[in-house]
Amino acid sequence: MGASSVLNVAAPHPMAASEAIRPFRIHVAEKALVDMRRRINETRWPDREAVADESQGVQLAAIQQIARYWGTEYDWRKIEARLNALPQFITEIDGLDIHFIHIRSKHSNALPLIVTHGWPGSVIEQLKIIDPLTNPTAHGGTAADAFHLVIPSIPGYGFSARPTTGGWETGRTARAWVVLMKRLGYTRFAAQGGDLGGGVVTAMGKQAPPELLGIHTNFPATVPLDIAKALQAGHPPPADLAADEKRAYEQLTILFAKKRAYAALMATRPQTLYGLADSPVGLASWLLDHGDGYGQPAAAIMSAVLGRTINGHPADGLTRDDVLDDITLYWLTNTAVSSARFYWENKLNLYNFADVSVPAAVSVFPGENYPAPRSWTERAYHKLIYFNEVMKGGHYAAWEQPQLFSAELRAAFRSLRQAT
Repeated sequence: MGASSVLNVAAPHPMAASEAIRPFRIHVAEKALVDMRRRINETRWPDREAVADESQGVQLAAIQQIARYWGTEYDWRKIEARLNALPQFITEIDGLDIHFIHIRSKHSNALPLIVTHGWPGSVIEQLKIIDPLTNPTAHGGTAADAFHLVIPSIPGYGFSARPTTGGWETGRTARAWVVLMKRLGYTRFAAQGGDLGGGVVTAMGKQAPPELLGIHTNFPATVPLDIAKALQAGHPPPADLAADEKRAYEQLTILFAKKRAYAALMATRPQTLYGLADSPVGLASWLLDHGDGYGQPAAAIMSAVLGRTINGHPADGLTRDDVLDDITLYWLTNTAVSSARFYWENKLNLYNFADVSVPAAVSVFPGENYPAPRSWTERAYHKLIYFNEVMKGGHYAAWEQPQLFSAELRAAFRSLRQAT
């Protein structure tokens, strides 16, 4: 299955062999944008929440404020032009069309790197890091810091095809990424991911293909098995935990108790979410909330779309259009449900002990779901080549703090470059 029917896609070689790499260009039909705005402006609203805070979910006044701008002033064509200014492609892997952006650095010794987004993200998350990583000399780096970038859309997300049969989970996606990199001519490369992309990159690390030099993640899977069992049982923190381990345990306790309802539903009943495919506002509220009472990561996103600090969390580098670009991409490609099914398919716990033996680097951003302690990280990633606790940034670090994120990747892979 190809891209959504609302798109006019330039694919000059429709009859090419399945391994062909076909140029890709986006043009959303104007009638699709008109329909989206109509649906936004004709939303049937419920009563306002019965409490004075956001504890029942996205507040009515907030989502109505977002809808007013989205349905009247927001301009999709800006992000469409920005994406079309980049080299985009489609290639078939394991029977599925995969969309990706591929930017080669002008520096000949650049390190090939595949970067994977998460949910509710897309390749839009990574747009701000493209120039700092491929053109580091213009951003305070040196030619030795350069990367060739490959930024794919996860199956069922964005402009990648929507799987029609089961089996597309993190492990299969990880294997597809290796095929993609080899098809592009990269015999040695590194991989990076956060959120669900962290699950994909951890799977790549566990599979340890010979072409993979190492991985970096800002969403590490570090929770030791005994700690995971204690968390699952609802026990208080074990008495022998160090201070940073106790802090992580307490944050994980809150996360699993109060902030994972959306993930639980997508992991068990994703097909039930028909309303996300029928209502732009329903989709927006689902993608915005994250079920965490506007703590991180939702606070930074809500701060951006509302234009004010939420619960002490500023927008942290995001703008209103950044967020609406991403939500609109989900709407126009009709991937709300297909992206949710990736949770149902996933067989890899995104938090528990990764048990990865390839060289690995980890950056811990303060707004992440939990602050991974170094002690846990060293046990989970047996060849830890880099670990750093960053001073600023959240769950969507590449999107929120692209300069800091890019500096992390340069530092993370420096020793790998020197060794190869």
